[in-house]
Amino acid sequence: MALRWLVFAAGIVVLIGTWSSVLGTLVVTRGITSRISFYAARAVAVVFRTLAHLTHSFALRDRILAWQAGITLLVRLAVWLGLLVLGHALLLYPFVPGNIGHSFSESGSSIFTLGYSAPAGRSSTVVDYLASFAGLVVVGLQIGYLPTLYSAFNRREVEVSLLVARAGVPAWGPELLARTRWGIYSADTQAVLEDVFTSWERWSAEVAESHTTYLTLVWMRSPRPLSHWLTSLIAVLDAAAMHLALAPDHEPKLSARLCLRSGFVALNQIAAAMGLPNVDDADPDRDISVSYDEFVEAVNMLQRLEYPMQLGAEEAWPNFRGWRVNYDVAALALAWQLDAPPAKWSGPRRFTRTAMGPLRPANRLPSETTET
Repeated sequence: MALRWLVFAAGIVVLIGTWSSVLGTLVVTRGITSRISFYAARAVAVVFRTLAHLTHSFALRDRILAWQAGITLLVRLAVWLGLLVLGHALLLYPFVPGNIGHSFSESGSSIFTLGYSAPAGRSSTVVDYLASFAGLVVVGLQIGYLPTLYSAFNRREVEVSLLVARAGVPAWGPELLARTRWGIYSADTQAVLEDVFTSWERWSAEVAESHTTYLTLVWMRSPRPLSHWLTSLIAVLDAAAMHLALAPDHEPKLSARLCLRSGFVALNQIAAAMGLPNVDDADPDRDISVSYDEFVEAVNMLQRLEYPMQLGAEEAWPNFRGWRVNYDVAALALAWQLDAPPAKWSGPRRFTRTAMGPLRPANRLPSETTET
């Protein structure tokens, strides 16, 4: 009998841990670390990485990985329900005659409201009612969780889709500045860039809140294979950093700074929530993943388009590095972990180390600036 009550105590521990995971993941409005959710997501990620490793086509890998977030939701729900069955079976063990198999049969019948196993007494009846309540609540919370999740996903993807025409796919920061200058060559680029930076400042704040609270959103990929929320954010931050480095006295100054601040805070917070490397207070003299030669190449492209600059590449490089260092570590860690499209200046990937430039008409910018 002492063993039965020891099993009962173990059931209480299992149920406390399970309910902490359920409420922390689905109800509490902040990022709560749940080992159950974390390891369920990790197990699914390992399976999908193994499947993705079997193909050399990025488009096919992207189609495979697009299923990962949805499967993670189902697996996590199955794990929760399985733990609830286990926990309530352990609670029933002192009250149900026979071996523990009868406890599992009664617990499962109650959790899934099947009703094929009747309670053995008053005490077990109470546990059965608690089990039925638990099953209904967990399934109901998961169902109510999905509209919130997909609403946040849709809001995120609006800005990502709008950036496709501005920064190409996969998105690249210098491309955003180049297309802005090229597309409105006869007009001032200030208003256009200020609108972009202001929108992405607010977008970054919203993504930081939603993606740290609901980590499943981090794994949800964009509908277009070469489009991704992470590479888009990196591109906008690089564009803001280049603008401030090359033209520190030209507008938009404030919106670019605010966009950078909001963006690198978002990346560091999401990386921290996922247990990935991040740097809150970076040394501005620290090395970054973008090389000086890559920076010079981008500056030369902007010079050919007569982008307004005050400083040359050599003078602007320390300023750009000082901005980029704030999000370089987190951005590369997230890009590796999420297998994002291999955009330029976003680091290596598991399956390819060759960066892909933005797709362009005829695969080039015009050799001469033209008024359009």
